[in-house]
Amino acid sequence: MEKDALWVWYIEKQQYSELRNLEQEQSQIMRIQLIKQGHPLWEKTALYAMNCTWNAGSVLAEKMIKNDFQNWERVIVATEEKEVVAYCTILERDELPEQYGYTPFIGFVFVDEKYRGKRISEQMIDRAIGYAKGLGYRKLFIVSGEQGLYEKYGFEKIGDYKTIYGTTDQLFAKEI
Repeated sequence: MEKDALWVWYIEKQQYSELRNLEQEQSQIMRIQLIKQGHPLWEKTALYAMNCTWNAGSVLAEKMIKNDFQNWERVIVATEEKEVVAYCTILERDELPEQYGYTPFIGFVFVDEKYRGKRISEQMIDRAIGYAKGLGYRKLFIVSGEQGLYEKYGFEKIGDYKTIYGTTDQLFAKEI
């Protein structure tokens, strides 16, 4: 009987430990927000983008500092405990020449290395889709060199296109 009681105590302790871990994870809530200039996270996000490990982050930071956005365009930022951990944008144009006429675009998708694998980019993309739908768009585009990333979110490759930088990237689209 003592052995059974010890076993029950062990199981209860394991369940309690798992419950505490779950509670701690939930207390570190990830927030996904659409922001524009004037939002309390605007400058913090620009600074984070400027100093992140991805070279394109500084391009976004400069765009944010200059407020080079149309009225409806937004930066989407993911925060955990008030710290920026990821961002992307929804913009009229991305790195394709205007001659192609595709719009709007999800761009500048970046997730901090420590937070990758937690589906944060999916959450930001979902937020961008909802926003674009609310604006009346029926299709959304992404230009990227990544393979296998955006397809898992329902985007289909349209083809390879020359960018404004002289490189060739893939164009993905999704009906929304």
